[in-house]
Amino acid sequence: MASTAGRGTVAAKKATNISLTEALLTEAKALRINVSQAAEAGVAKAIADKRAELWVEENAKAFDCWNTYVEKNGLPLAKYRNF
Repeated sequence: MASTAGRGTVAAKKATNISLTEALLTEAKALRINVSQAAEAGVAKAIADKRAELWVEENAKAFDCWNTYVEKNGLPLAKYRNF
């Protein structure tokens, strides 16, 4: 059993095959790096990065609308800013 990426739930692991260069695998073994854990962490990061990228794309229109509003009207409550 293993924890899923940042969700606090427990899920069973599933075996998979990956291909690595021989030099990379040799160095990982020499440094006593758990390749499975490193691969899992890398895939989890790639998923998080892609989700963030997709979120930005999905919300691009809202960002553009907000930026246009601020350009025309300034920041709401700007008069209360201390900096």
